[in-house]
Amino acid sequence: MSEKPPSPVPIGQIALQSWMTAPETRAVVEALAADGTEVRYVGGCVRDSVARRPVNDIDIATPHPPGGVMTLLGNAGIVVIPTGIDHGTVTAVVGKRRFEITSLRIDVETGGRRARVSFTDDWIADAARRDFTFNALSCTLDGDIYDPFGGLDDLAYGRVRFVGNARARIEEDVLRLLRYFRFYGHYGQPPPDVDALAACRALAYRLRELSGERVRGEMFRILLSPNLAGVIVLMRGERVLENILPEAGDVGRLRILNWLETRAIRVEGVFADPLRRLAGLLTTTEDGARNVAQRLRLSRIEAERLAQLASADTAIKPGIADTSLRRVLHRRGAGIVRDMTLLNWAGELAIDPLRQTERNQAWQALLESAAQWRPLAFPLKGRDVLALGGAPGKRVGEVLAAAEAWWEEGDYRADREACLAQLKAIAERTP
Repeated sequence: MSEKPPSPVPIGQIALQSWMTAPETRAVVEALAADGTEVRYVGGCVRDSVARRPVNDIDIATPHPPGGVMTLLGNAGIVVIPTGIDHGTVTAVVGKRRFEITSLRIDVETGGRRARVSFTDDWIADAARRDFTFNALSCTLDGDIYDPFGGLDDLAYGRVRFVGNARARIEEDVLRLLRYFRFYGHYGQPPPDVDALAACRALAYRLRELSGERVRGEMFRILLSPNLAGVIVLMRGERVLENILPEAGDVGRLRILNWLETRAIRVEGVFADPLRRLAGLLTTTEDGARNVAQRLRLSRIEAERLAQLASADTAIKPGIADTSLRRVLHRRGAGIVRDMTLLNWAGELAIDPLRQTERNQAWQALLESAAQWRPLAFPLKGRDVLALGGAPGKRVGEVLAAAEAWWEEGDYRADREACLAQLKAIAERTP
């Protein structure tokens, strides 16, 4: 498709949005425009308003350099944080709302992630450094839209195109390679842009330069894509997965998991979950999952959850005895049982999608059992062992654990008095 010269004039208008007229937003833009300088909304808030999607983050651009931005906001009594002042970005805080404000800039030097910039008053030059055409959109405070690179058409037709040369844009910032697949997953329609895919394939090896935190952030957003399996297949074909997630397996289970989470069922706790989907994509051991967690810099809680899901308990399926189900719920928790149920169910349907209705109803009943489960507290504590004359130390834990195992074997029915009697019997026969 032939390139048109950038448009220096507005080519359309959107009606004022609620986020534009909110008092917090008005306070910020009025402070920035106090001296008559033009201020515009840029990027995602404009894109999503045009696409009629929820707006979560409000980004604002101004020709003022960062120091001037901080002065204007300070004069208006607005809290300002120099979050990325060397690159022209500060954050304004009004009440509970945060606004990212960026000075117009051009790249002087790029090195694959962080650029050295200089500041400008040229709106088109600033837009030219953005990643995709529909992210280069901007609009005035009255809603006049500037679209220098054809982003409106691309957004309407589901085209995800880099601004300018795709390979050059990725070489400026390697993270843009993953961002391509994120935006294709959320905004794109087939076929994908040929030039973009060629650049992604050629530079996929450079993904290894990125930090785990950066890869995790984009992967988790990719994993929330509506057409997730299609995006993952595309990433595999362009050799992206082998450079960031070689443990990725067949997408059949992931495709069904996505369908179960978002369209097939309505059960408490079941929604699109990136970590559960990551587990659904992996074909690895518990140790392998821990390696993935370390590489992606997952939190301790996330890492433990991923490791448990990688070693999914195949006994969690229709036909499991009620006592066994209660035991696994008690030991692992309702959340892990819910996730394992979904993974096992998706795995079964990926192999045999024509399962009978009764079988699927039984799977759903397992999910509902997990949703209704309330944790059971063992009625005894270490002090109960000490009250029997036991000395503090390792033996206290051993006796208490034996009593809890007895309580569990009895399907958690014994009350405190019965547990105390059993505790006493165990303590008397334990040296």
